[in-house]
Amino acid sequence: MKLGLAQISPCLADVKRNFEIHLENIEKSRLKKVDLLVFPELSLTGYSLKDLVEEVALNPRNNPYFKKFKALSREISFILGFVEEKETGLFYNSAAFFSGGKILHIHRKIFLPTSGMFEEGKFFAHGKNLKTFDTPFSKMGMMICREFLHYGASYLLLAGGAEMIVVLSAAPGRGVSKEQSFETSRMWELMGEAISRFSSAFLVYCNRVGFEDGVVFAGGSFIYNPWGQCVARASYCDKDYLLHEIDMNEIRQARKRWPYKRDDKPEVILEALKRIVRDYED
Repeated sequence: MKLGLAQISPCLADVKRNFEIHLENIEKSRLKKVDLLVFPELSLTGYSLKDLVEEVALNPRNNPYFKKFKALSREISFILGFVEEKETGLFYNSAAFFSGGKILHIHRKIFLPTSGMFEEGKFFAHGKNLKTFDTPFSKMGMMICREFLHYGASYLLLAGGAEMIVVLSAAPGRGVSKEQSFETSRMWELMGEAISRFSSAFLVYCNRVGFEDGVVFAGGSFIYNPWGQCVARASYCDKDYLLHEIDMNEIRQARKRWPYKRDDKPEVILEALKRIVRDYED
């Protein structure tokens, strides 16, 4: 299976231009015979939208851009981020998986950061579910940025049978490390290593680059195999196009050696969580 990661710099609130950027990357990937192409969080709109959320919101059911995306997905599968108006006046930070001429799944971001520089909770509604879904390649789960730092979210996808976890991100860079990257980039890489190894699944993380409202986005997109090894990484800070071929048989090999999935007990965790919630005292 050939993966492509489009580490782009979306134009803030310019959906038309971003649509063209997506078309360029989709066509390039099609010519390279990519099976699945991944874009970053809010790739169709840019991240620092604030009061512009309403102006760039799209309804996947009747939007002409999405009609074109569906047609293109007959030849190549891809995932992109957008502002979704699911109901009138209700906006979500969403990710859509296109394949076979249709949208197979839409994930709506649940954990919305609203502290420091982040203000998502002021403008977006919270998603309500994390679930896996079938694709032409494997059972898959998606997360958006901050969700990846809530390790309970990754567990839900493991329990749901995910063989590949895809994370769309718009993570800023802060602090300078010795590896000519950002200190914060290491945080995401540690999560990639841990989640891929203990889920014995492929972990695909696509981050954006560029500047918005005084914020620099870190790039550093990566792919981890089911052994917890980084097999591909894009550049930090700069636009990049990461192309890498993976062997889905590695999942079977890893799960034979490390039986974390076999020995999982979601029913035990469920009952324990019920007790924790029931006994919680404010």
